[in-house]
Amino acid sequence: MEIKKSSVVMSTSGRDKGNLFLVLETDDNFVYLVDGRVRRYEKPKRKNRRHLALYAPGGHPICEKILAGERLTNPEIRRALAEICDSQHEEG
Repeated sequence: MEIKKSSVVMSTSGRDKGNLFLVLETDDNFVYLVDGRVRRYEKPKRKNRRHLALYAPGGHPICEKILAGERLTNPEIRRALAEICDSQHEEG
């Protein structure tokens, strides 16, 4: 699957390797990521697509908010990433 807006991705390189992020926006080669802690909604991280792996395609209610263009809060982002991580661990 392709990394697109509202996807949940894992960093595969850099000092944030292994961390989960939500994709807020996409460019040709870059995506803008938030995690609600270090990379807050107000200042997303710009990262090359090659340095990311798709973790979950979306489907969480927060993904719907991103697609609708609604404003998110940092606690909301942290909570959603924790829920997505927990649900992935339960499945596999």
